[in-house]
Amino acid sequence: MGSAMSGNLSTVEQQPVRGGSGEPAACADSVRTLTFRRSNEFQAELRRRIDEFFQSTGRRRRDCPQLYVKAAVILTVFGLSYGLLVFAALSWWQALGLAAAVGLSTAAIGFNLMHDGGHGAASRHRSVNKALALTLDLIGGSSYLWHWKHGVIHHTYVNITGHDTDIEVSGIGRLTPHQPLRSFQRWQHWYMWPLYGVMAIKWHFYDDFHDIVTGRIGTHRIPRPKGWELLFLIVGKAAFFTLAFGVPLLLHPLWAVAVYYVATAFVLGMALSIVFQLAHGVEEAAFPMPSADTGQMEHAWAVHQVETGVDFSRRSRVVTWLLGGLNFQIEHHLFPRICHVNYPAMSKLVEDTCREFQVRYQVHKSLWAGIGSHYRWLRRMGAPA
Repeated sequence: MGSAMSGNLSTVEQQPVRGGSGEPAACADSVRTLTFRRSNEFQAELRRRIDEFFQSTGRRRRDCPQLYVKAAVILTVFGLSYGLLVFAALSWWQALGLAAAVGLSTAAIGFNLMHDGGHGAASRHRSVNKALALTLDLIGGSSYLWHWKHGVIHHTYVNITGHDTDIEVSGIGRLTPHQPLRSFQRWQHWYMWPLYGVMAIKWHFYDDFHDIVTGRIGTHRIPRPKGWELLFLIVGKAAFFTLAFGVPLLLHPLWAVAVYYVATAFVLGMALSIVFQLAHGVEEAAFPMPSADTGQMEHAWAVHQVETGVDFSRRSRVVTWLLGGLNFQIEHHLFPRICHVNYPAMSKLVEDTCREFQVRYQVHKSLWAGIGSHYRWLRRMGAPA
């Protein structure tokens, strides 16, 4: 990947993940022939305007106080919800409500803290970013594997079938027009929704272990963790299973622990899946493919990022706060190393620049509009040609 992409991504903010040499980190032999067009006037002008925006406003790109306040609030809610669920719930309905609260606060940790930390967007200090990224290990994932799956693969090859592993669901669903159509997928606009809730359970018990054993994420070959990264992964998994099962089993029967784990994980899976699908799996998002002859994408990398993402609920402060700015998906994909608290202020500038350069910029006014678009997209992708 490094050799193919060299020179195509010209800025630190615009490049998702870099290796030590400054080039995109290599991850798979199978994608080395895919390239984007060279950086263009749109990309250069957008970068210039964003730089000017931060200089003129005095805003911080990272180390924003709002993020640290948010971190304290979210972690406090998570701790209280977990503590009450395990130690204080007296009835099934109290436990069920608290399980949902744990699931939602866990998703908020991922959206707000882990996500910015994993992208290096939270702080200029690497140790702070690493600490926030490691919150993913405590809630059942792996910050090491997330770096490769999301930071490298998804952010570089977003919505490109066969390259972006985030749009592959093992043939159960058809999310792009370039995936094979199976007869049972005509019902996917109904059955995919409950399956989204199972995603977190599959992630906890299968996905990370499979990726480590095989050394692959989809078709992409990745290096297995070593040294400190391996230690973080092992300790994180042990901590998660202790919190999810070990501590509760000291006080509750196995069946109760299993039931409320499933309830918590289902809420978490639904939240994570739906937010991702509203950003990339909707009618308005593009699903381009490289030229069969040259392996080159039609557009430069920055244009590709805009046209494969869709913003939603930009005017809702509640949605923006809870989702860590992921409703500003276009801004995030263009500038993943800028803290998400800046995205609302940046969005008008980004949109105006896109309009000026005739780059397609798409927005859903509300969360429900995005959900409706994803439903229609599932139905269209499952319908016989």
